[in-house]
Amino acid sequence: MKFGVYSPFSAEIIEVLKKVGANSIELACWPGSYTDAEVMLSNDERYEEVITTFTFNSIEISALGFYPNHLDPDLSKREANNRYLMRLIDLASKMNVKVVSTFAGRVPDKDIPDNIPIFKEVFTPIVKYAEEKGIKIAIENCPMMHGFPFRGINIAYTPKAWDLMFDAIPSPNLGLEFDPSHLYWQQIDYINAIYNFGDKIFHVHAKDTEILYDKLAEVGIYSTGWWRYRIPGWGEIDWLKVISALMDVGYEGSIDIEHEDPVFSGPRSKEGIMLGLKHLAQYII
Repeated sequence: MKFGVYSPFSAEIIEVLKKVGANSIELACWPGSYTDAEVMLSNDERYEEVITTFTFNSIEISALGFYPNHLDPDLSKREANNRYLMRLIDLASKMNVKVVSTFAGRVPDKDIPDNIPIFKEVFTPIVKYAEEKGIKIAIENCPMMHGFPFRGINIAYTPKAWDLMFDAIPSPNLGLEFDPSHLYWQQIDYINAIYNFGDKIFHVHAKDTEILYDKLAEVGIYSTGWWRYRIPGWGEIDWLKVISALMDVGYEGSIDIEHEDPVFSGPRSKEGIMLGLKHLAQYII
């Protein structure tokens, strides 16, 4: 099992990983970024720079990450997101990266069961293409909540939704990017979820959660802002139990920090990543 960070390509992040002894990166591959799939597939010089840099520094690219709304009710946006995900599968195949991580998406004004037929229609050809290319699609379990009361743009945030998704598309190449931080504030047993869905966990995000009880008392559970995400070790997630459970179910992939900690933002961002990596390093050789 390796550990590292979810990040765009940069010399600075490589320096941070090397200082702490981490050796994994989930590479952010958004359109318009340095590692835009379209550019990487057409620009051999840029492609070779990225591959050579990570190989030279003994850092493994654990997954390629891209997180839009694949069920966007705006069909032009939906189709653009779907097309780009297919190109990201091409890029992963070329790079010999076995996992592409993304959101399921959601039509926001529809309940989760009503989104499942749309999910099946959109993702069936995507998953079939991933099967042909030998790539696994890992759906991240962030609800992407916003508003008061909250709305979300990703159906894949509860174990019940996972069951519906995997029943709709029963493919060994469709699974989860598991992030316990989102389950914790929903009061879902994140350890039990690992045991129940262990064979579907293709990638792991390391993000912690802190409950802000004074804010919760003000706005209630049907709002947002009463929790905040932290680097591992600075919230309430039991990372020893998480990693132990992952080992128990046979997970051999990477655990990569998704840094959304507001305390360690801006100029302290690098410090936060290093502290989080050092916390994980206690449990991972």
